Amino acid sequence: MNDSKTVISIKEYGKIELRLNEILEEREIKRYHLAKITNTRFEVIDKWCKNNVEKLDLDVLARICYALDCSPSDIIKHIKSKE
Repeated sequence: MNDSKTVISIKEYGKIELRLNEILEEREIKRYHLAKITNTRFEVIDKWCKNNVEKLDLDVLARICYALDCSPSDIIKHIKSKE
């Protein structure tokens, strides 16, 4: 078998972190306000801020990026494992 990496063969593949809370703090924007301007339930924004999202809703991500004038890569970070 070849030595290419697969999810199955990697012991630790890293993790995804959401930086929305940091961005809101830097810009002094409250979660409630972001929920209002993006027409998103507060609970959804709260989960994004607490890095507690199991499945990404790309529509929510697009609305957040539009409202904050940022890109998805500003919000979503891949943290590589220390191999």
